[in-house]
Amino acid sequence: MGADIEPEWVALNRAHWDEKVPVHLDSDFYDLAPLKRGEGRLYPIEEAELPRVAPDGWAGLRVLHLQCHFGADSLVLAQRGAEVVGIDFSMPAIRAARELADELGLAERTRFVCADLYDARHRLPDPEGFDVVYTTWGTIGWLPDTAEWARIIAWFLKPGGRLYFADGHPTAFVFDDAGATDADDGRPFPVPTYGYFREEGLSLDEDGDYADPEATLANSRTVEWMHPLGRTITDLIAAGLDIDFLHEHDAVPWQIFAACERDGSGMWRMPGEPMIPLGMSLGATRRAD
Repeated sequence: MGADIEPEWVALNRAHWDEKVPVHLDSDFYDLAPLKRGEGRLYPIEEAELPRVAPDGWAGLRVLHLQCHFGADSLVLAQRGAEVVGIDFSMPAIRAARELADELGLAERTRFVCADLYDARHRLPDPEGFDVVYTTWGTIGWLPDTAEWARIIAWFLKPGGRLYFADGHPTAFVFDDAGATDADDGRPFPVPTYGYFREEGLSLDEDGDYADPEATLANSRTVEWMHPLGRTITDLIAAGLDIDFLHEHDAVPWQIFAACERDGSGMWRMPGEPMIPLGMSLGATRRAD
């Protein structure tokens, strides 16, 4: 985007996420107590899969965390010995990340940069080659172009460097609670609402927040995109990455639908037998030049 006039969707989405920062910092959803005790944990899906991305541990690895929000996951990896650069387009989020890094004594192993993802190469012009690019949960739905996203990832990774990506499954994003019908137990069951292959951005006006059911956001208008799984994978391959694994999951870290139930690990699942995937994750390796 550079010096171009900022698109309306960027301004809307940034205002939305700027307002979320204090809500999330005060919420039970983002429980920072383990992190502050030096015992930070990621969600069970990441904890199970990341040993494949960093089989020798995180000590000394250079990690780029894209769309890092206020840096909680960045700091978990820093606690494990990684040197982490976090990028997010929300200045309030970046300020909070820097303050948290200072509080935890991790400022020397972390750097937080306020930048739109598509400007990342301009804000970090000397890539030096990261060992890992990490980006999870609620990321590419805010981006219109996954081909450019994939090229940015490949540009920052050194040859042999690895990507870890986890997010909601695009199949789940076809469904919505609006107009949902009651299941046998009386809870609303989501219904197909949005096109899986939809190209244009979807304008939404929702003032609630996944981290705090009591919150009401003034900046409620957003624009989001659907990215079919096959296209995302193809974009990564075209950018120079080999796919190491692709997993589909029946759980996500937030209450994606009203009917979902939280399990003992903090993940949310639909009751009964899983009918559709709710989450996905993949690992990929940048091919040698």
